[in-house]
Order: sequence, then structure tokens, then C-alpha cells
Amino acid sequence: MAQQKEQWGSRLGVILAVAGSAVGLGNFLRFPGQAAQHGGGAFMIPYFCALFLLGIPICWAEWTMGRYGGRKGFRSAPAILGVIGRGRVTRYIGTLGLLIPLAVFYYYALVEAWCLRYFFEYLVGGVHLGSDPSGYVQASQALFTRVAATDANGLLLHGIHPTFVFWIITGALNFWLIYRGLSKGIEAFCSAAMPTMAVCALIVLGRVLTLGTPLAGSGRSVLNGLGFMWNPNFHELTHFATWLAAGGQIFFTLSVGFGVIINYAAYLGKKDDVVLSGLTASATNELFEVGFGGLITIPAAFVFLGATAAVGGTFGLGFNTLPVVFQYMGSFGRFIGAVWFLMLFLAAITSSLSMLQPVLAFLGEAMGWDRKKAAAVLGVMALLGSLFVIFFSQGLTALDTIDFWVGTFLVFAMAAVQIITFAWVFGIKRGWEEAHTGALIRIPRIFMFIMKYVSPLYLLVVLVGFCIQSLPGYVRNLSSNRVAVGSVAVIAVTWLVFLVMTRRGELRWRELDLDLDGKYPPND
Repeated sequence: MAQQKEQWGSRLGVILAVAGSAVGLGNFLRFPGQAAQHGGGAFMIPYFCALFLLGIPICWAEWTMGRYGGRKGFRSAPAILGVIGRGRVTRYIGTLGLLIPLAVFYYYALVEAWCLRYFFEYLVGGVHLGSDPSGYVQASQALFTRVAATDANGLLLHGIHPTFVFWIITGALNFWLIYRGLSKGIEAFCSAAMPTMAVCALIVLGRVLTLGTPLAGSGRSVLNGLGFMWNPNFHELTHFATWLAAGGQIFFTLSVGFGVIINYAAYLGKKDDVVLSGLTASATNELFEVGFGGLITIPAAFVFLGATAAVGGTFGLGFNTLPVVFQYMGSFGRFIGAVWFLMLFLAAITSSLSMLQPVLAFLGEAMGWDRKKAAAVLGVMALLGSLFVIFFSQGLTALDTIDFWVGTFLVFAMAAVQIITFAWVFGIKRGWEEAHTGALIRIPRIFMFIMKYVSPLYLLVVLVGFCIQSLPGYVRNLSSNRVAVGSVAVIAVTWLVFLVMTRRGELRWRELDLDLDGKYPPND
């Protein structure tokens, strides 16, 4: 199959690509928004629990499963999970590894367009919050409302809306880079974008941490903002929704449960390291998320908006808050604002590329299409889903609905399937040996116990607890909103398409006499 001819240019390249898939708007916008909505410091306890007990162990499992499946000639989550799980059940559940990245891309492309438009506006001096500091916050929120067109549905498609133009540009850039392939497209872009993002983040971080107490008499200083981020309100820990949100954020930010890591690792050779590579990619992501995203956005939001700063939806916090920070910087703020939103745009592109690649690989191996045809079909699917989110922009209902049900709930469920399949069906001892083939470091043995018992139990307890405690309320809210119901319908139709394609892929794989159910060892 044509897909098998592709490979990474270097080990550093694949690490930067995986880190790039993880480092995105989830770090700089989604993480601060989730933390603010769930009590600041209270969110950080389940967040770090999820990182060490779920994120990193499942990340290692995905790297291992992907490399193993790649040696059998497969590149996509359905095929690889079918091999690891030895049957049709895990193969069809594995279609979530296609649904999740594509459905997230439906709204992610729009947020990318927001970033690019803000960058352009700062570059040409188009961001004005007025001369009265007491009105900065309201002016910033009004600016975001205009950019995102949240007043009414269909505004982005009325006439020539600037945000729609930037959406076209971002979509074209995504598909051009995907079409260029792994090494020349994704790897080359991420290798340049990641260092650039780090420099941009350091510039903005340095300015935010030196703000002091800009609003005299408010008592809201940067130091107090850091306290809001790290001092927990333990009452929040009694809500399963907080634990679900923290786990979902870890999966979202590490690209765990997305089908991305499995796909990327499938292009590795048998002796290529997955242990140190997986840990390095995870550590890089956490630097950007907690070290940059959290320390920039949360203290700034606290200083200028107070403890109730979670405004504008999950992704809206940074757009509502940071322009106020930049306004207080005077003429230098225009430069910092341009740097910030350039960084956001680069981060978004490195992530959205990873959302398209798994589906592109699946279309090639399941349907037998070349890269040109697969990219065309993927483009149509992405276009239709994105246009739905773009049209129903009022209150960001479509965006937030898909983000929760796909970016949190289904990611959580997919992660549970993966770790159970790896530890219990494939076998933890066999998986442990496979992970350490060619490994540059050894995983502490305690993680064998964590991967087999702690991670699956953790996931199941949180999922069941959420379903009992909070799911009925979510369903009631969902059923009372037509746009939310439509958003779930879009998710369901997308999943159905992948289920049908997987059935077609099964027939093709059997015709090619590939080891579809993992009945014999992979070729060396």
C-alpha cells in the first residue's frame, strides 16, 4: 500500500511532530478555560493525577501499539486496534480514533481563523479597546463577539466576513501541508514552528509575570492570580465533572485517545525508541501547557477579570483576556499581541495537521485511494462539518457541544478502550516487552501495575460516576437546544461513515491477506 512508503525523516522530527500535535490551542486556551471553570487550583489536583496515572501510561501504550501495528502494514486506529484486540469489536470501536480528530477539526479550524485574524489585526493596528481602562474588558469582549460572530447564526457566511476569509486561508494551509506528506509537510512545519512558539511564549510570559497590580485598589495582583491557579478549593473535588474535565484535558492536550499517536507511531521501525520519545513529547507539551499557557492566561485573567474569568466559552478566555493585558502595555502591546496570536496560530496548525493525518492514512489503507483522492474526500468531509460549526456560531453552541461530547467524553471512552485492550487483551507482559524493544530508557516497573489496574479502574470510576451524577443534566440541556442536537447528529453521521468504510476496509484487507486479527507475529 502507498501509505507504507512514508516515513519520518528523523527521531527528533517525529518527537516534534507528536509534541506539535499535542501543543496547540488546548494548551493556551482550552487548559486555562477548563481550569478557570473548575475552580483554578482545585482543577490542578485531578489534572496531575490524570497526567501520571492516565496520560503518560496510555501515551506509552499508544506509541507501542502504533509501532506494532505498523509492522503489520497498518496505519490507522481501527486496523491497529483490531490487530491488538484480535477481533472485530475493537476494530469498530477503533473508528473513534478517526471520528475524534476529524470532529475536533470541525471547530478547531474556526478557532485557528480567529487566531490568524487577531494576528493580522494587531499587525495592522486594528485592535482598539478605547482610552478608558475601565472599559477595556467590555471592549475586548465586544471585539471577540465581532470576530467570532456569536450574536446570531449565519453571520460568518453573510457577505464577505473577514473571519470566514481567514478560515479559508487556514484550511488551505492545512491541506497543502497534509498533501506534502509526513516528512516534507508535517515534520518540516513542526520542526520550524515548535522553537518559534517557545520564543513567542517566553516573550509574553515575561511581560505577564511583571504586571504587578495594574488595577490600583483592586487587590488583584499577578501573585494572587498564581494563587488562584495553585490554591485548591477542595469542594470542587467532590464533583465527577471536575475529574472528567481534568482527564479529558490531559487526553486532549497529549493527543491521547485521538488516534493521532497510534498513527504517527505506525511509521516507526521495530527498533525505533517509543519510551523516551513518548515521555519527551509529553514533557514538551506540559511545558507549553502549564509553564506557558497556564502561567500566561490564568494570572492575566484573574488580574483583569477576577476569579469569575471563565467567559466566552472554553476557547474564549484567552481571546477575551489577553487583549486587555496587551492594551495595558501601551505601544509595545501591539507587538506583544501580534506575537501572542502568531504563536496561537502556529500551535493550532501543528495540532490540526495531526487531526487530518490519521483519517488520510485510513482512507488510503481501507479504501485503496491514493493521497490525492484521499485528501479530496477528506477535504469534503472537513468542509461540511466545519461549515456546520461556522453557520451555528451564536453563543458558540455548536463548538462547545462538539468540544464536550467529542473532545472530552468520547476521548475519555476511547482512552479506556485502548488501555484495556493493551493491558488485558494484548497482555501487559507482552506489551511491556514490546515497548522496551529498542527503548533508550526503561519505564519504572510500577507503571506495569498502573497500566493494568490503576488506569482502567480510574477511567471506569470517573466515567460511571459522571454518568450517574452529571450525565442526566447534560442530556436535558442537550435535548432542549436544537443546535446542540444537530451537533450530536453531525457527530453520529461522521461516525457512521467511518463504520461503513471500516467494513469496506475489512474486505480489502482480507483480499490482500493481511493479518487483520493479529493471529501471527509481525514480520521483523
